[in-house]
Amino acid sequence: MSKTKSAFFCQNCGHEAPKWLGKCPSCQEWNTFVEEVLEKTTKHVVSFSKETKASKPLLIQDVEQGEESRITLQDFELNRVLGGGIVLGSISLLGGDPGIGKSTLLLQLAIKERLKVLYVSGEESDQQIRMRAERLGLENDQCYLLTETNLQQILVQANEVQPQLLVIDSIQTLHTNTIESSPGSVAQVRECTANLLRFAKQTNIPVFLIGHITKDGTIAGPKVLEHMVDTVLQFEGDRHHIYRLLRSIKNRFGSTNELGIYSMQGQGLVPVENPSEVLVSGNEDLSGVAVASMVDGIRPILIEVQALVSSAAYGTPQRSSTGFDVKRLNMLLAVLEKRCGFRLAAKDVFLNIAGGIKVDDPAIDLAVAMAILSSNADLAIPKTVSFAAEIGLSGELRPVNRLEQRLSELEKMGYEKIIVSSYSKGIEKKHKHIQIVPCAKIEEVVRAVFA
Repeated sequence: MSKTKSAFFCQNCGHEAPKWLGKCPSCQEWNTFVEEVLEKTTKHVVSFSKETKASKPLLIQDVEQGEESRITLQDFELNRVLGGGIVLGSISLLGGDPGIGKSTLLLQLAIKERLKVLYVSGEESDQQIRMRAERLGLENDQCYLLTETNLQQILVQANEVQPQLLVIDSIQTLHTNTIESSPGSVAQVRECTANLLRFAKQTNIPVFLIGHITKDGTIAGPKVLEHMVDTVLQFEGDRHHIYRLLRSIKNRFGSTNELGIYSMQGQGLVPVENPSEVLVSGNEDLSGVAVASMVDGIRPILIEVQALVSSAAYGTPQRSSTGFDVKRLNMLLAVLEKRCGFRLAAKDVFLNIAGGIKVDDPAIDLAVAMAILSSNADLAIPKTVSFAAEIGLSGELRPVNRLEQRLSELEKMGYEKIIVSSYSKGIEKKHKHIQIVPCAKIEEVVRAVFA
């Protein structure tokens, strides 16, 4: 009888070590090693492809490409984030906070798309999934349900059904018989994902995986999991907020800068066609509110920047921001103090990006600064004015990219004036319904807005 062997795996990066280590030599993280039992048995590799011939090297120009390499979806938000549809034979990983709507999104994909789908759940029963499907609106008559956690049984059933799409909810609940460890462990997640990857490549069936996340916001399991899959999608948003954001962190077949916005309703996740209408309130003139034109990927979006400036009640003023980098906020406050002469050192500054989204586009710097100055002086910015410029350390306005797209979105939403950098080039004169005001310094912007 062979002796049971064990090894230690890093839960962060999947590094294997023969003994326990306090610090991982690969990712430099502390206290991440866990012991798992290894079973050194001869694995019988099952082939799922119809052709069992050995692979041979081919010239890249000799590789045959199918007529339809992507499956176009009715969900235009998911379709755009994936880069134009689901690539055949690809494997995608969807992560997000508990209760954010990961299972709802993929169940909607299974029951509303005109595809033959096999939905595998290791967390819910058939009756529970059917209840949710009825609430979301069951439209697909070719959606198969399977409640199973054994990977071998799942692959056998998938090989028999031959679906056009395979959905796994979730990867942390699966286990394989080749490894003697509990489901969700580093070895189990890595082995199950490797088998599903091989199944997808051999059968040309796309696979969607749902992955749990840790308290730090990263996908649970080894870091190598994100390297194995073709696409990594992140579902963001506050559970108490109505809007959900779908981002592409990794995509081998498309751009990683795309953003999809959904609205959580009683009938499920509803794609938002025009996010500028829902992210900008359009209320009466209030101080501390500025509208910025940002670009996420290739998509122009109008957002509302809210600022509140008040006298510090204590010795040290507070600096707080939601949806905006607090370090960049401190930098902008230092520029306004040093270069422009606004006394904000003894003031509390609170900043919020409306809608619960996170913004990293430098083009909103000017809108942030003007919202702060508007709240400090208690003067409202006209509703028809918007901003699109980056602020340098000397107080100058720097040009931003994709200005034409920003202008088109503002013109569509009915804005009359936009303030940009005077160094911006390539602005066409075809925008007749919006006034372009070039400025070089923040002082010029203040005079143009509040004069």
